[in-house]
Amino acid sequence: MAGDDFARVLYLILLLAVIGGYFLLQNRRQMGQMVQQMAIWLLIIIGLATGWGLWSDLQRDRIPQHSVITGAARVEVPRAIDGHYYLTLELNGTPVRFVVDTGATDVVLTTQDAARIGIDPADLGYFGQARTANGTVRTARIRIDEVTLGEFRDTNLTAWVNEGQMETSLLGMAYLNRFERIEMVRDRLILSR
Repeated sequence: MAGDDFARVLYLILLLAVIGGYFLLQNRRQMGQMVQQMAIWLLIIIGLATGWGLWSDLQRDRIPQHSVITGAARVEVPRAIDGHYYLTLELNGTPVRFVVDTGATDVVLTTQDAARIGIDPADLGYFGQARTANGTVRTARIRIDEVTLGEFRDTNLTAWVNEGQMETSLLGMAYLNRFERIEMVRDRLILSR
């Protein structure tokens, strides 16, 4: 703990001791009622803290982060809590989670996802460049033999491995253009062939 943090904690402890001492002295004749009220407030605070801590888990359970509903020639994806659409595709038989990015030209994999599908990021030639919000990053071109989304199977997809930091792989128009129709209707992304 840094010196400033320690001083703040010590100050808060002393402040709570002074305030608590004042209330004990003022209400010494009504101790039973005061203890009961303190217990009620403590339970309320614990309940609020627990609800706050579990809120993201509750939201994730109520609306799934990514799911795919496949029909005869259609895929529907609900919008996630964060406002994005997520799809899990199988690349060469390995599931990879993507954020759908209609503003991205290409399919871009994180180095971790590239390694998961059997490509060693250390062996790649990072000769390309991409300009991102975090600056310019080096990229390496790869080819994915098989891409599967539900009932749809595609082959020979060009993708890029981003040498920089990325949380999730990006599913850009290089793959999305393989669908005849891309629609956003209310809270759903609909891909049709």
